[in-house]
Amino acid sequence: MAPGLPTAMDRPHFIGIGGAGMSGIAKILAQRGAQVAGSDAKDSATAQALRGLGVTVHLGHAAAHLADDASCVVVSSAIREDNPELRRAAELGIPVVHRSDALAALMDGLRPIAVAGTHGKTTTTSMLAVALTELGREPSYAIGGDLDAPGSNALHGAGEIFVAEADESDRSFHTYAPEVAIILNVELDHHANYASMEEIHASFETFVGRIVPGGTLVISADHEGARELTRRLDGSVRTVTYGESADASVRVLSVVPQGLKSEVTVELDGAPLTFTVSVPGKHYAHNAVAALAAGVALGVPAAELAPALAAYTGVKRRLQLMGEAAGVQVIDSYAHHPTEMTADLEAMRSAAGGSRILVVFQPHLFSRTRELGKEMGHALALADASLVLDIYPAREDPIPGVTSELIIEAARAAGADVTAVHDAAEVPAAVAGMAKPGDLVLTMGAGDVTDLGPRILDRLSN
Repeated sequence: MAPGLPTAMDRPHFIGIGGAGMSGIAKILAQRGAQVAGSDAKDSATAQALRGLGVTVHLGHAAAHLADDASCVVVSSAIREDNPELRRAAELGIPVVHRSDALAALMDGLRPIAVAGTHGKTTTTSMLAVALTELGREPSYAIGGDLDAPGSNALHGAGEIFVAEADESDRSFHTYAPEVAIILNVELDHHANYASMEEIHASFETFVGRIVPGGTLVISADHEGARELTRRLDGSVRTVTYGESADASVRVLSVVPQGLKSEVTVELDGAPLTFTVSVPGKHYAHNAVAALAAGVALGVPAAELAPALAAYTGVKRRLQLMGEAAGVQVIDSYAHHPTEMTADLEAMRSAAGGSRILVVFQPHLFSRTRELGKEMGHALALADASLVLDIYPAREDPIPGVTSELIIEAARAAGADVTAVHDAAEVPAAVAGMAKPGDLVLTMGAGDVTDLGPRILDRLSN
């Protein structure tokens, strides 16, 4: 076994190994020398990438897929108790390990940076991973999205730094013990697990309490939810704030759009520092400043880290250009919360000039739509026209009375041009009938709406 490989995970079996979080941990374990196996509902490019590392990936879920000598079974919160492989593990007495505990074990003995917040985690984690790699620091990382190719969401590096995305949705980020924790923002989301902002704040307080002695919290000075959390912490941990607020430790002085890039100037230790962010939008610029502050807290010189951040050019599904056909650009956005939708649409509006912005939006989760459907509709008013699909259920069962109509009604009340589309197969033709040369088309949502991008481009080409 490679150094740093927990003995209990030398022969792990992953249920749902193709997921963003699960595949990353599986990849790192395989790179450390573990004999990794797992299953997923369907084949994918991520599964193929794992096979390239020697991982056994079964298709579908069946008790026979679990080897009798597996050292543990790794699950996420999305795995239901009636899963046949989980049941088989109980029969065999094989330990069941949550994904977050597996990731925490991989970070043991290293210098972890854990990136948390309601929005922006994947981008900020990616920015740090890319910049530190650019500097030759050889970090390990686990990200909730692919940087440039399937399977590029994680890496076992030779360096001492481990950058990890810390998921608050199921409170699993309580298992980590970071040297530096980033909190980008604090808002109410994941309504199936959190009933109020009080519960959200309590959860983030627990996460902050896990920072190792002498460690640092990097937190937004601009978002009210984050400022409230800082007030609650009352100096219990070394804190570095960032943002445009006058009292920010790392103050953002300006964000100047330059096409699909931004020039960012911050005041750090009393002196101005200017660097380039290679993706558009103020929210991405602020993510880069959070990454800068965290790296500096870990001892990386700001003068080295700031220019290295320009090496980050995006992550899949975060305003990713899918292609261009008939003069129309198709861009993919993972935004599924109103704040994210607004931020991405404002970023595209600043980069689009006079071009029209057309959105294909797929709501994600019935519970989120019930609580935030009105705000989603208001966000869509920032587009010139939108097609709204049915709700992508993910792990949830339907909720009576909760449909995409909640969003559509709110969007129309806000003056938006919105059309309901119940069959995704109709979207490419509908977009082709709407789009004109120079338009930007955004496929937006956390479900399988991303699959429509190539189909829209094919239809436009024809």
